[in-house]
Amino acid sequence: MPHSHPDDATGATRPSAPAGASLPYAEAPRVSIVTGLSGAGKSTALRVFEDLRHLAVDGLPASLAPEMAAMMQRESMRHFKGIALGMDIRQGNFLEELNAALDELSGMGIRPQLVFLEADDKTLMRRYAATRRPHPLEREGMGLEAALHAERERLKPLRDMADLVLDTSSFSIHDLRRAIQKQWNRETGAGRTLRVNILSFGFKYGIPHEADMVFDLRFLPNPYFVEDLRSLSGKDKPVADYVFASPQATEYAAKLLDLLLFLLPLMEAEGRYRVTVALGCTGGRHRSVALAEYLAQAVRQAGYPVILEHRHLELG
Repeated sequence: MPHSHPDDATGATRPSAPAGASLPYAEAPRVSIVTGLSGAGKSTALRVFEDLRHLAVDGLPASLAPEMAAMMQRESMRHFKGIALGMDIRQGNFLEELNAALDELSGMGIRPQLVFLEADDKTLMRRYAATRRPHPLEREGMGLEAALHAERERLKPLRDMADLVLDTSSFSIHDLRRAIQKQWNRETGAGRTLRVNILSFGFKYGIPHEADMVFDLRFLPNPYFVEDLRSLSGKDKPVADYVFASPQATEYAAKLLDLLLFLLPLMEAEGRYRVTVALGCTGGRHRSVALAEYLAQAVRQAGYPVILEHRHLELG
């Protein structure tokens, strides 16, 4: 059912596209507008959207929002999941231009998600003292406290029409990330946000610097010393069968998988975007590859996006 949001004191409205309206584009891009009080965390929020594979643009005049949305229809932009536009009160006629831009976007079949960030005056004053940057409205001949009050009053209509209002007074960067991720997942029906990188390597070539967890598999039987298996790799079934032949090996693999499936939801809840699990044997060709293949398949089946890399396969 179509609905609208009050936009400003003049009674202007923010329309939604009518149900069943034909769209000019085959698939309307997802557009998020990030705004709010100066110092409340807009730049940090845009970095979160970047990590969610959005094109993030800060300081954009509101009038350019429809052009940016149209640009997302290009084939070269299809790898982005959406676009996040940072806007603030530094634009003198901000509310009027934003209202006009929202009308134009609605005509394109695009209903942006509006994210409004705020914080209490004490927190904002502390942040300005730490950064030593001037508030945008201080240029109008008022002090910081008066500027904060004036901005809050000017942006109240924008706050009232927002889809998501976040008070960042007590937020850490991780809290802000979790809040935006939660809203994004609810809006899009997205699944897991944590990406799992599973990496096999050889200890004789060094431990990968990017590893968050390292597991040493050199206690497992080594196919290198079996003549028929030496030229094969852990991707080959005879090698995998050899590696997992012992009860200890299969029990270790099961326990390691249980550990990961216990840890991954906790890491995801903390706002992590990726975790790298490194599995090492001597040369990185047989044992580590076999176990990496097993874990990658099992973690994918658990619903996580997985990137599998065998770093030293050709060297081992």
